[in-house]
Amino acid sequence: MAFPHPQPMTSYWLSAAADLANHRTTESLPTEADVVIIGSGYSGSAAAYFLATGSRDGNTKRPSTVILEARQVCSGATGRNGGHLKPDTYYSAAEAYQKYGAKVADELIKFERQQVFDVKRLVEEEKIDCDFELTRAIDIFTDQQTADSVMKTHNEMKSNGFSFPDDLHVIDDPKRAEQISGVRGAKAAFSFTAGSVWPYKLVTHLLRRSIEMGANLQTNTLVQQISADQADGRWTVKTNRGEILARKIIVASNAYTASLLPEFKEKIVPVRGVVCRIAVPEETGKRAPHLNNTYALRFNPEHFDYLISRSDGSIVVGGADRCAVEKQAYWYENTDDSQLIPETEQYFTGYMQRMFNGWEDSKAHITDIWSGIMGWSNDSMPFVGRLPGKPGIYVTAGFTGHGMPRILGCSKALVELVQSDGETIDMNTKNGIPIPYLLTDARLEDKTSDIFSYAQKDESDLKSRL
Repeated sequence: MAFPHPQPMTSYWLSAAADLANHRTTESLPTEADVVIIGSGYSGSAAAYFLATGSRDGNTKRPSTVILEARQVCSGATGRNGGHLKPDTYYSAAEAYQKYGAKVADELIKFERQQVFDVKRLVEEEKIDCDFELTRAIDIFTDQQTADSVMKTHNEMKSNGFSFPDDLHVIDDPKRAEQISGVRGAKAAFSFTAGSVWPYKLVTHLLRRSIEMGANLQTNTLVQQISADQADGRWTVKTNRGEILARKIIVASNAYTASLLPEFKEKIVPVRGVVCRIAVPEETGKRAPHLNNTYALRFNPEHFDYLISRSDGSIVVGGADRCAVEKQAYWYENTDDSQLIPETEQYFTGYMQRMFNGWEDSKAHITDIWSGIMGWSNDSMPFVGRLPGKPGIYVTAGFTGHGMPRILGCSKALVELVQSDGETIDMNTKNGIPIPYLLTDARLEDKTSDIFSYAQKDESDLKSRL
C-alpha cells in the first residue's frame, strides 16, 4: 500500500487530543496473529472493537488481533471527512429502484437510516466524547430543473407504491425552502433524520477500547504485500518493519485496497476531495448565525456541497467538486492529500456569505482547509465480504465518500463472518447487509463504471460562485 506523500495537510478533526497518533502497543512488530486488520480508520477500528467485544459473553475466544496503520491513527479518509452521519433516504432511491428493484432499494434506505441510531446507541453505551448530535439533514436544490426532476421522480415512485421513510419531509415551494433552510435561491428541499460527529474522536475511542481488551496497534507500519506461502494456510503480511503471519486478514484500507489486492484495480479508485472549516473571527465579537441542520446543497444532478454546523458556531463544509472537472488528474487516482485541488480555496472563500442569508456581514472565513482521499467504487456500493478465491481474506472498502452511514453495520457483520467462517451471503440473511454491498465474483468481473459521472462537465454557474 503506497503513500507517496508523507506530509499530508492537517485536518481540523486531527486537532483533537492525539495520544494514539503514533501508538505502538509493543515496541516490536508481532510475528503472528489470529487476525490482522489493515487500516485504522472507521472500518478498521470498528472491526477491531467488534472482534474484542464479541467474546464478552465468554463463549467465544477473543482472537489475537493486530491493527496496522501506514501513517498515524485515522489519518486517512475518516479523519478528513465532513463529519456527516447522513443516510441517503431518497436521492439515490430512484437509481436503486431502477437498477435493483423496490425491495432492494428499500433495504438500502433502511440500512443507512439504522446506522444513525446504531451509532447513537454505541456512543451512549460506550460514553464516547465525540460531539455526536442527532439532528435533521436538509438537502437544498438551487437549480429549478434539477428540483423539478427529483420531485417528479419522488412523486412517481410514491404513486407506484414505494414507501419512503415517514420522517422524510418534502418542501416544494421555493419561498418556504429558502426561509426554512436559509440558503439563498433555494428551489426545493428534502429534510430527514441524520447525525453529525467528530469522526476522529469516535475512532480513537474504539481503538483505545480495543487495545484495552488486548488488540495490538502498530502505526507508521506500511503494508507492502500479502502473500499465501505458508503450508498451514496462514497469510504472510509483509510490512516495512517486518512480516506477520495471520490466519485471517481484514483489509480496511478503502482507497488503497487495489495496491494490496489487484482484484480491485478499477473497482476501488482513489478520489481526492477537499473539506474546510469556516468560522466567524472571535475578535469581531459577533455570533455566527445559527444553523439547525446539516446540509447538502445540490447544484445539479452531479455536483453538490455538504456541510455541518458545530456547537462552537463554526461550519465544516466539503465538496467544491466542480473545481475538479477541469482536469481528471486533480481527483481520479490521486493519492496526494498534501495538496488542494486548484481553485477550491478560492471557491470556499466567502462561502457562507454567498450561500446563506444572514451571513453577509459575518466576516466568516476559512480557518482550516485540507484534502482527503476517498475510495470510490465502480458501482457506488462498498465491497464487503470474503474475497472469492482467497480464503481468510476479508474486505470492507470502497465507500465512495459515503461511509459514515454504512461502516458500523458493515464492520459488525464482517466480523461475525470472520468468526463464523461463513459465506458472504450470510451477511445479508443474518445481518441485513444489502445485497449490492456483498463482495461477489460477479461484481469483481463487472467492467462497467459509474465513477466518471462524477466528472461530467457542468460549469454553467461555477464562475458565478467563485
